[in-house]
Amino acid sequence: MGDTLATETTQSALPPAPGADRYRSLDFADTAATLPAGQSYDLLATPESAMRWLAAHDLTTPDVKLYDVCAQRMRTLRAHVRALFAARVDATAPPEETLHAVNEALTAVPTAPLLAWDGARGLRRVQAHPTDRAVNHALATLAADAADLLTGSDAGILAACGSPPCDRFLLRTHGRRHWCSTRCGDRARAARAYARRSSASG
Repeated sequence: MGDTLATETTQSALPPAPGADRYRSLDFADTAATLPAGQSYDLLATPESAMRWLAAHDLTTPDVKLYDVCAQRMRTLRAHVRALFAARVDATAPPEETLHAVNEALTAVPTAPLLAWDGARGLRRVQAHPTDRAVNHALATLAADAADLLTGSDAGILAACGSPPCDRFLLRTHGRRHWCSTRCGDRARAARAYARRSSASG
């Protein structure tokens, strides 16, 4: 219980990074982060917290129950999405296993509405899928969102937070901003001011 409360408190101190409102995969990548003073958080650490994240992003319904293996699968895909984002930011080739894992998530579920029979309405197309495949659909949606970001017009403004040790990602939606939050921006400016003072006094 204490870990969950600490996780939620930390997250409330770090609002979603710029661009997370446009790309759920960006917010997904930032569900874990390293912060100053040895702090960190992981919003997918438990099935319960992973379920809350999925529900908050309209990726599941309240009747779906997540298990440890589901949360682990989410954390695994998150690691691959982060690897893709890091490769794009660093202008390097992404790991082959990462491309394979994301493509596997993309193709694990049908992308077209299913065909169903209704006694009153006859044949119709529906988006509903079996409950036991809910996590597959959530992961496919996130993988597709990441692919859209990485191959679309916003790929050029994808950035890593420029205030170490924070390792979150963001879109540089305002000028040359390289910070994921006001908190990180303040810390980066303070570090620069300290470096200038130290240089001047030396």
